Amino acid sequence: MPSIPQPLDPADDGGAAPAVTAALAAYQDGTAGPDQVLGALSGARLLVPVVAMLTESEVGAHGLRQEKESEMALPKLVGQDGRQAVLAFTGTDALTRWRPDARPIQATALQVCQAAVAEQAAAVVVDVAGPVPFVIESEVLRALAAIESGDLDRLSGVTVARMEPVRKRRWFSRRLT
Repeated sequence: MPSIPQPLDPADDGGAAPAVTAALAAYQDGTAGPDQVLGALSGARLLVPVVAMLTESEVGAHGLRQEKESEMALPKLVGQDGRQAVLAFTGTDALTRWRPDARPIQATALQVCQAAVAEQAAAVVVDVAGPVPFVIESEVLRALAAIESGDLDRLSGVTVARMEPVRKRRWFSRRLT
């Protein structure tokens, strides 16, 4: 039986991270590239929607069809070419713009990418209904999923580098004489 995941941050108010909002706005304006959006998303909390799906119904005493059983499901977006995408949202405003009855589950962007690869989805679509939709796919999706799982050995044709903070050095010194 699947367990219900614990929230990443119980005090989360559902708002989009300011850095993510700024990166997406700059991307939409053409003043930032996808790398800047991915940088902002890499440490951000996203919301993955779950929705109730009717699995069994019955006719009630009043003669109307009613719900008997339902399950919570992770909806996927299916493109015209048949490829599937996992949906994620930067905040509750973007989630309810897409579907008001969806319930949010907190996850990191890397966890969402890992789940998409596990579900054999071709992409993750962030904020599908706006304000600024963004797609993570192909090698980038697989690389982010591999980072989350720690399975970097399976990546081919992708370089993943770890950046360490650089201490400031003085390249020259001035001597006063």
